[in-house]
Amino acid sequence: MEVKILETKLVVPSTPPFHSDHVLSLSNLDNDLNLNIIFRYLRVYVSADTDKSPFDVIAAALSSALVPYYPLAATLCSDGDRRYSLSCKEGQGVPLIHAAVDCTLDSLNYLDDPDYSFVERLVPDPDSKEILVNPCVLQITAFKCGGYTLGAALHNALCDGMGATQFFNLKAEVARGGTKVPVQPVWNRVELLGPRDPPRVEGAVKEFLSLEKGFEPYVQGFEPVERESFDVKDECLDQFKAVLLEKCGLNFTTFEALGAFLWRAKVRCSGIPGDENVKFAYLTNIRRLVKPPLPFGYWGNGCVPLYAQISAKELVEQPLWKTAELIKKSKVNANDEYIRSYIDFQELHRGDGITAGKEVSGFTDWRHIGHSSVDFGWGAPVTVFPVTRQILGSFEPCFFLPYSAANGGKKDGFKVQVTLRKTAMPAFKEEMKKFSNKEFELLL
Repeated sequence: MEVKILETKLVVPSTPPFHSDHVLSLSNLDNDLNLNIIFRYLRVYVSADTDKSPFDVIAAALSSALVPYYPLAATLCSDGDRRYSLSCKEGQGVPLIHAAVDCTLDSLNYLDDPDYSFVERLVPDPDSKEILVNPCVLQITAFKCGGYTLGAALHNALCDGMGATQFFNLKAEVARGGTKVPVQPVWNRVELLGPRDPPRVEGAVKEFLSLEKGFEPYVQGFEPVERESFDVKDECLDQFKAVLLEKCGLNFTTFEALGAFLWRAKVRCSGIPGDENVKFAYLTNIRRLVKPPLPFGYWGNGCVPLYAQISAKELVEQPLWKTAELIKKSKVNANDEYIRSYIDFQELHRGDGITAGKEVSGFTDWRHIGHSSVDFGWGAPVTVFPVTRQILGSFEPCFFLPYSAANGGKKDGFKVQVTLRKTAMPAFKEEMKKFSNKEFELLL
């Protein structure tokens, strides 16, 4: 299917947001090289009003929202010490691409189980230099049915998922006719999340992060990967957690239990050497954990990675409940000291090649993150999913995603989007088949 680009419009703030050029500093979390990627994702909308152009409505709303959120239109600059700042000048804007597709969303099942080669063309894909000039690029693609998609590419130095959603919610509020900013954006990145004086690193951070001179995240070579989505039914998941409870007497969350199964399956199917240290990595929201808590409206990166680690041999051979317990225990590090030590580690070793290791599996749960709340006047998105293939220092991310709201036949459970090296995917599919068939004794 052809995605036809109709125009690209530079959308500038509707009124000047400042009176003189200036530079905004970013926090150590914003500048974490293992977190800074071009994050790309897609929202799918079913329009009920074809008299209005989603492109025109969203362009006008974007112009208004950029007044309080003008840093999204700024330019990222490096100071030579691998640290970014934002250069804010008059006339800057956000590129908004207008595209069209000659088919209906219904014919594509509302992209609930998408053809990723097609989806890639619905989301802006700036290169590493272009994203510094325009760290936020958006694309509206109109479908024949009147529905549309909103694709976004954002440099992760600007904000995390919660910060981006805060901005998109304001844009949607304006599109619906709102005139007030529901949540006042708070900057103060360095003041709120700067290093201690003097910086110090204590506790678990040094167990998980190491230094490798010359290391550049996402630059080192890696095997070709592919992406697949798998259904996870509630009944199957409940029975699986019940079996784990029977084995060890511990109750596990969905993220812990299913994450343990997926992590082990990925490592086992990838043929990773037994003595290799492997990590399960995920982000935790620090907005309420840090002392003092971050103010309501803070929209910078407000998450730090937590890790569970073990040798590949131990992971593959130990009972699955022990792996779930390892993930559960990793949450004990979600505290102010770990957060401050993580920030200070970035300060002390910025140029020393900070790495979490080669075999990192990144996991993210999008089922309740708020991405689906962005309503431009025709209803909330029916489908939301990431297109990014790199996160948390991992080339093989795994996302827990809700089913499309447009798919009435799939109310039971959710899906997992798995990126894995191609050579490992056939065996991984067999592991997922055993899980779906409730052959838990073969898995434990």
